Amino acid sequence: MKHSITPQTRRGRGPARRIGRSLALVLPVVLVLSGTLAVTRVNWSGSSSSPVLTASDASTSKSSSRAARAPHEVLHDRLLTELQEEDPGVALTHLQQAVDEHPSLARHCASIARSLGRAAVRVYGPTRAQSYSRPVCDTSFASGVLAAHG
Repeated sequence: MKHSITPQTRRGRGPARRIGRSLALVLPVVLVLSGTLAVTRVNWSGSSSSPVLTASDASTSKSSSRAARAPHEVLHDRLLTELQEEDPGVALTHLQQAVDEHPSLARHCASIARSLGRAAVRVYGPTRAQSYSRPVCDTSFASGVLAAHG
């Protein structure tokens, strides 16, 4: 009985091997093209009045762009306006009410309160801003006052 030294392999044969080779050639081309298309859809100028509009840009309106903002960003802007028009106490009360009504805002509460504290120092000065401090969002308002003052 004679044994062969060379192993019996099916090198280069079979559908799995052909599919693998096809994917190895096609996949990089698909990835490059999809990446290129994604980059061309980005508005790099920063202005909304770009002369070149993509299909997605043409279908959006100002009302839908406002709706696209995150709820915590809308709340943040509204509270900053209240702080300037009324006082930080009103803004902090409304922040606490918003977090109580929508628990998903709780993770943004501390950053919003710190931002309100910094804004209160700019509007009212450090001493008066600190007088509005209360334990909303773990005293983040007070830390914002301190950060803006210090």
